[in-house]
Amino acid sequence: MAAVVGMVADGMSEPEVVAAYPDLEAEDVREAIRYAAEAVRERELPVSRPAVSQHLKVLKDARLVVDRPAGNRRIYQLDPEGVGALRADLEQFWSKALATYKAVVEERTEEVS
Repeated sequence: MAAVVGMVADGMSEPEVVAAYPDLEAEDVREAIRYAAEAVRERELPVSRPAVSQHLKVLKDARLVVDRPAGNRRIYQLDPEGVGALRADLEQFWSKALATYKAVVEERTEEVS
């Protein structure tokens, strides 16, 4: 179940998770997500509710989570599009950083030789 929740948290859609695990059905994925949401609800957080709300607002402004009303509460979940965009940005950043690092190391190696 943790693997399913992790894949969803990483931005995979329900059909992608089902494709990755052919022995699962879409309902299995939804059940894993419901289980994770319930586990989080039962957990006591080490920060105040206003602090949680402030952090969720920052995540929402960054388009990493979306929310929906549920009575007098709001339910938050990861926004796969926003998380996907973040992942793409990070991959681009690290690709450039590592390529630059490699070039510097190779240049210094040539100078030493």
